[in-house]
Amino acid sequence: MTTARAPGDAPRADDGSSEVPGGRPSGGLLASYAAGSLGTGAFGTLPGLVLAYYLTDSIGVAAAVATVLVLVPKVIDVLAYPLIGALSDRASHRTGYRTSLMLFGALALPLLFVATFSAPTQWGTAAAGAWVMGFFLLASLAYSCFQVPYLALPAELTGDSGVRVTILAWRVAVLAGTILVVGGGGPALREAAGGGATGYVVMAVAVAALMLAGMLWSIFGAGRRTVLRADAQVGDLGRQYRDGLEALRVTRPFRLLVALFCLQAVATAVMLAGGQYVATYVLGDEAALTGLFVALIAPALLVMPLWTRLAHARGKITALTGATLLFTVAALMLVGAGFWPGAWIHLPVAMAGVAYAGMQALPMSMLPDATDMDRELGGRRRSGAMSGLWTASETGSMALGPVVVLALLAFGGFLSGGVADQPDSAQWAIVLGFSLVPALLTAASLPVIRALGREYPRWTEPA
Repeated sequence: MTTARAPGDAPRADDGSSEVPGGRPSGGLLASYAAGSLGTGAFGTLPGLVLAYYLTDSIGVAAAVATVLVLVPKVIDVLAYPLIGALSDRASHRTGYRTSLMLFGALALPLLFVATFSAPTQWGTAAAGAWVMGFFLLASLAYSCFQVPYLALPAELTGDSGVRVTILAWRVAVLAGTILVVGGGGPALREAAGGGATGYVVMAVAVAALMLAGMLWSIFGAGRRTVLRADAQVGDLGRQYRDGLEALRVTRPFRLLVALFCLQAVATAVMLAGGQYVATYVLGDEAALTGLFVALIAPALLVMPLWTRLAHARGKITALTGATLLFTVAALMLVGAGFWPGAWIHLPVAMAGVAYAGMQALPMSMLPDATDMDRELGGRRRSGAMSGLWTASETGSMALGPVVVLALLAFGGFLSGGVADQPDSAQWAIVLGFSLVPALLTAASLPVIRALGREYPRWTEPA
């Protein structure tokens, strides 16, 4: 039972019991935590969807150069995330809350996001490309200040594994809705505003407002309702920076979970980054991206409760295996777009969307469980450090999506600058990046899922 505390007192580092009697999280807690995905989902989706296209078709950067401009900020971010996790753990141990870093990120990210899509094209291609890279780096760092402590919250909102499935299911449902609205509506708003430089700025301002609202709701809602906190820290900040890597070494289920999530995140990121190119150069209509996004995300919203029920009834491993197999089959079906492009591709995209819901919610519901296991092995709770490493892995994996697509385009001889008639090799590079590459990555994650079940049998049991 959670020890009662007076209003304003810091949460106690208790035994991990749920804040809600009977293990039922309140609607206010579920809604406020899920609202954070308005920010994380928007930033995680739109740059992955249109940033590469913005560089190659609006600014005129060559595909090979655009690869570097997208990758460099993410490499720097990956190095910074464990530090942010360590700072978050310090704040949690001292005050019981992680909201200070979250608030800084929530306020800075919208401004930097708009700046990323406001490149001064009149300065020339090189200067505009450098502008995008610099502000994308700063925006990514601001994002991490919110995202890292945000991911650590489920481990501190409740100690009940089943409740965590529910909390994360709500989060992924909002995430899917955000991807649908931002991924489908963002490019549509860009075109409605006239396209070009003005269209990108209008799109960025609208999305930034949505991000700000969601992140603030989460901070002042779920962020202030933790019942657990990070344990006493040992050593200086440098030691805490290494905590995530230490957890990776000590806790094998966490190590496998990170490997699994990276493989599946790269798969979905490659598909997302290739969507705009498929719409423009395979389906022949830039605006067709909206239809592809609706086909991908709308089913995810509808089936999310089914993945939750399956995890409760058959275990997280069984549910995750089913989602992964379905995504792999759907992606392989999309290879046919290279032979018969047409509206039929929306069906396998919708199948991938059904699978995507499970592939997002289930691994994230396992992360707090891995945090608990690490505490048993390592002797202290270091949720922030572990979520920092998780976010670094996620960010690096998502950054590889546009990089892989741009590399495929460069290899296929893609012509930058909005050239309508692309060589056959470029057309096939687009199709395979949207189909075969994601399928191979998710297929490679299946043995990792089986290994997770062996290492932590509780995940094979009803949640």
